[in-house]
Amino acid sequence: MTDLLLEVQNATKAYRVGSQLFNKKTFIAVDHVSLTLRAGETLGIVGESGSGKSTLLRMILGLIKPTSGNIYVEKKNIWQSSSRDLLAIRRQMQAVFQDPASSFNPRQSVATVLLAPLEVHNIGDKKTRLKKISETLELVGLPISYMDRYLHQLSGGQRQRVAIARAIILRPSLLLADEPTSALDVSVQAQILALLKTINSELGLACVFVSHNLGVVRTIADRVAVMRSGAIVESGETQDVFDRPQNAYTQALLSAVPDPSKVHVNIV
Repeated sequence: MTDLLLEVQNATKAYRVGSQLFNKKTFIAVDHVSLTLRAGETLGIVGESGSGKSTLLRMILGLIKPTSGNIYVEKKNIWQSSSRDLLAIRRQMQAVFQDPASSFNPRQSVATVLLAPLEVHNIGDKKTRLKKISETLELVGLPISYMDRYLHQLSGGQRQRVAIARAIILRPSLLLADEPTSALDVSVQAQILALLKTINSELGLACVFVSHNLGVVRTIADRVAVMRSGAIVESGETQDVFDRPQNAYTQALLSAVPDPSKVHVNIV
């Protein structure tokens, strides 16, 4: 059996909320979540807005510290690692977010954006880095000539391809995607999903894919975890969860998804 790439053990994130010093209440954003991911797998995490999906993803990335619980990447606890080990862990997991425009400096060219992670991790010389940029642009379906373009010159789909290129240029083992298609037109969503599936297959990446869109998750995920109020209420193989949901909340979510076979359009 393949070794675990990611293991989340009873991760909890609690916030103290309220305006008065002695009248603050505790809000549980993530409530004792446990999950695992093996090399090459894609785990979809679904739920309504505010269910804790993005908070969980940011804890895995090491951007938010859990109130309790442990998170291991390649058997290393990301919150108990030395700075040197943490840098190596960060190289192995990269993220793609919903709005690539907010992640980039609009004054930088595509080449500069893709060069940054190579410089941070001290990978190769100038020639090697340019070769990696060219290869990665080709991998995400963008011409090499796009190296000299700026983000404001690109469409939303093209910007997201650049974001994916930046995430995979270090050839990580784990990709964390937070609503990466929700800001795109439906036709472009399909292209980006197809691209992610191809990249995950070709590079052997494991992926945690967060989305509120059940149809998107069904398309891309091998397994799915359903979150509600910070907790996972149901998980399993994607087909099993979608075809035979056991939890009432999962059933309600699925019942709200339109069935294309039952949609009739009258042409006048």
